[in-house]
Amino acid sequence: MNVMSSKFAPTAIGPYSQAIEHRGFIFMSGMLPIDPETNQLASLNIQEQTEQVLANIKNFLNDQGLELDQVIKTVMYITSMADFQVVNDIYASYFTTHRPARSCLEVSALPKGALIEIEAVVAKE
Repeated sequence: MNVMSSKFAPTAIGPYSQAIEHRGFIFMSGMLPIDPETNQLASLNIQEQTEQVLANIKNFLNDQGLELDQVIKTVMYITSMADFQVVNDIYASYFTTHRPARSCLEVSALPKGALIEIEAVVAKE
């Protein structure tokens, strides 16, 4: 196993790694909408939080020499299913032709009061 990290994504807020590489796959921990420069939530609205999470994932991957089209599975956690369409539209702007497998779950709360969190599994090859 290889522990992976990037300064272009938020640091872990607990006892976990940003990502773990194992046997050609990268398992990314749930990414929150935290600006890696300030270590604070990007904003309090779902649009900007979704943009920040996806930018964090993209920037993390780019720092490792990888692209979004190598993502094979995502899991989205949102605090309100009423936000699903907004999140889905922004997500579609990042995954334009490549569509990873995906799950979306409504949860009662997320760390730091975030409205969204996304984890990803990436095929390195």
